[in-house]
Amino acid sequence: MTTKRKGNRKMSDKTSENIYREQRVGVFVDVQNLYYSARNIYKAKVNFKTILKEAVRGRQLIRAIAYVIKADVKDESNFFEALKSLGYEVKAKDLQVFYGGAKKGDWDIGIAMDTIELAPKLDAVVLISGDGDFVPLVQHLKHAVGCYMEVMAFGKSSSQKLIEQADNFIDLDQNPKRFLIKSSKGRS
Repeated sequence: MTTKRKGNRKMSDKTSENIYREQRVGVFVDVQNLYYSARNIYKAKVNFKTILKEAVRGRQLIRAIAYVIKADVKDESNFFEALKSLGYEVKAKDLQVFYGGAKKGDWDIGIAMDTIELAPKLDAVVLISGDGDFVPLVQHLKHAVGCYMEVMAFGKSSSQKLIEQADNFIDLDQNPKRFLIKSSKGRS
């Protein structure tokens, strides 16, 4: 597959004609995946306003859902409210802490269920995550449901198989300054 540049997006040759204003789009954001990618690669925070604007690109937004983990940290509720004010529906679940101190918090099944349930109302699904666990979901939504599948993520921390399965991959690493907010303390 060959790629070309359109603005600051890296797109496959087949994508530009598959995006049109009347398209009904759903945006599903794996907040933890983006947060840790931005923190580990760039020591910065994600600009979720710009992320949503890029995901929608002038199309008809049906739903934008941000999936978060509640970890009882400082400013967490302010962050969740900020996401809501940007137009995201916020779905939150508690961080699980297991015997021995192991912690787990992910929304993989919740994201999969929501995208499958909403897919009949959508022409395009934008999955904002680089998690390779979503490969079967992307395949299902493309082939069984007929959705145009876009993935947005930091390419450096994204699954190559996920990138390959998407109809369009928007690599946030191509223009990190646009999608990041530098932390004043040098950390997130």
